Amino acid sequence: MTAGGEFPDQTPFADLPAALVEEVLNQTATVADGLLASFQKIREDRNALRKKLEESGLVITESSLGYPPLPTTCATDGSYAIDRLLTIDLAAAAAVAVEGLTPPSEKRHWELPHHKTFIAAEPHLEDTATVLRAVMLGEELLLSTSAPHDVVMIDGTLTLPIIYFNQALNKVLDAKELRCSAEFLERCDKYLTAYLELLRSERSDKHYIALPKYSTRREIGTRLGWPTGHDDRGMLTLLLDPGEFTTPVELEHPRDSEGRVTWHLNTGNLPNESRKKVHDLANEIVFALQTVKVFYYKPHDWLPALRVEVAASVASNKHRLATVVQGLKHQCATPSMLEPYPIYLADRTAKALARAIPAFRQVTTQQVSERYNGDIGEVFFALHGYRSESGR
Repeated sequence: MTAGGEFPDQTPFADLPAALVEEVLNQTATVADGLLASFQKIREDRNALRKKLEESGLVITESSLGYPPLPTTCATDGSYAIDRLLTIDLAAAAAVAVEGLTPPSEKRHWELPHHKTFIAAEPHLEDTATVLRAVMLGEELLLSTSAPHDVVMIDGTLTLPIIYFNQALNKVLDAKELRCSAEFLERCDKYLTAYLELLRSERSDKHYIALPKYSTRREIGTRLGWPTGHDDRGMLTLLLDPGEFTTPVELEHPRDSEGRVTWHLNTGNLPNESRKKVHDLANEIVFALQTVKVFYYKPHDWLPALRVEVAASVASNKHRLATVVQGLKHQCATPSMLEPYPIYLADRTAKALARAIPAFRQVTTQQVSERYNGDIGEVFFALHGYRSESGR
């Protein structure tokens, strides 16, 4: 809040030169013209694009799957934050799991959200965020696999863990003095085991689904020759009718010049005693990731199309696919949320961590000050914050 009692988002131009604001506002007219032309083009071509989509056989109505009993649901999300202080970094990460709307015939599994947290004073290192982020995501996966619900939603894509884990594996030896590095090394095999369980989804009573909000993927657009400037989710939001979804197709993967999938996990930096187990898990993960399927579903007319990534075992089973679709539809019950209810709640909870870090620092400063025998000013200098980093 500013001195005048206003919040920063209510006065976005307060600290900007007037000439800069005027110049940017003038440039927005050009941006608006370009967007308007693009929207009008899609609107004019919608019927032709819709017809081509129908002729491809990729559109299915939810009614064709039948109506299994409404599943219980939950969603997981995570966030991390680093407060860069004068002498140390205050690093924190949290993973949360939130239960969705409970079907009338079911009892709530959880009275309160479940969570995992990590907080530590770390030395100044550039790689702290990379390792801390992997710890956050690993705990999120562990919460997912331990949840007793029928459908577990993950906020993000199923390819994200292999990226974050590989980045951490590449950095962990150069950051051995970090407490989050020790945490990651100690629990790495558990994180990868949970990840593999998500990718396989072998239990018929447990369905893991990933729901990335932002995606540039074009698995369907590439097949149908859609304009390259439009990703699948944006285009299918306009083309799908409520209650329709697309046939699950293979996920796009990065490939080398010879067409081979390039996913990998660098396990060579791990200690000898855990390297063999993690190496075997890594190979299984890379194989399982190549079997993941993706489909788009539009539950209601007020929602954008949802991008849903699932294991092949779910996509190939009509009853399991119907369970996922019914679970999503039941959790998209109000136009005030443009995503499933538990994903919305988990996202709000996770985002709150970064906002709370300054308060955690103040509490820590007070506790140190109460027991410090020297000049208390030294404590406030040492724990003065200069920059904060956060992410999810």
